[in-house]
Amino acid sequence: MKNLKLLFYIAVFGGLTSSYAQEIADHALGLRLGDSDGFGAEISYQKSIGRYTRAEFDLGWRDSREFDAFKLAGLYQWVHHIDKGLQWYYGAGGGLGNVDFEPRLDNNNQVYHPNGGLFVFAAGDVGIEYNFDIPLLVSLDFRPELGLIGYSDFDNGFDFDIALGIRYQF
Repeated sequence: MKNLKLLFYIAVFGGLTSSYAQEIADHALGLRLGDSDGFGAEISYQKSIGRYTRAEFDLGWRDSREFDAFKLAGLYQWVHHIDKGLQWYYGAGGGLGNVDFEPRLDNNNQVYHPNGGLFVFAAGDVGIEYNFDIPLLVSLDFRPELGLIGYSDFDNGFDFDIALGIRYQF
């Protein structure tokens, strides 16, 4: 009877630990598709740091009639298992970028050059992702960003960014 109880506990404990022991991929590379304050698609790279933590780096750029800009974001994330392949994560970080505005007309039809240059921001991140049996990761995340330096003509200093991520894991 004692052996039967011992086998039962081993089976239950082993089943619980294996169902929660899903590790994240060493590397993931793909696109993060969202508004990103006008930057649209970003190239996204994730690197595992620990069993349940990773770093994410996103590079976005924009070349439009109104402005030319690039933006680099870096985040540290904690990943938590929900169910087979389904995970949620949260993180914090920040980034920087540069923006150059095209000349504009003011209310008096006078040409003026909006302030551009370097901008710096802090960011948070929370999302959900699905890790397929093939090396594909699809995510949906919410990233609030708070402008710290250089957002005078570019943004109001606070942005809510929602994006769909599609990444190849290796």
